[in-house]
Amino acid sequence: MQFVVIGHDGKDEKALDRRMAARDAHLATFRENHARGVFLFAVALLDEEGTMNGSIIVCDFPSEDALRKEWLEKEPYVLGNVWETVEIRRGMVPPVLLEK
Repeated sequence: MQFVVIGHDGKDEKALDRRMAARDAHLATFRENHARGVFLFAVALLDEEGTMNGSIIVCDFPSEDALRKEWLEKEPYVLGNVWETVEIRRGMVPPVLLEK
């Protein structure tokens, strides 16, 4: 089951510092999950100045509960208070994009 996860960073003056502090761990988590085929693709959200302020991750888990337990509860941006809000929506990646 595919999901779109949208994490919006906090808006306080230390938000970018928290993101940068957790970024290496976040990218390591992404690489691991991408190699396993769980994360399909992702983008950083940018503000008008081009500063990162959120994330969108398209992923594939058996259920939303599995997504939360297997990844989100351990996600460095969650543990590091980077993402102020997280929206989880079911989605569907067109099969042509999943062909290898």
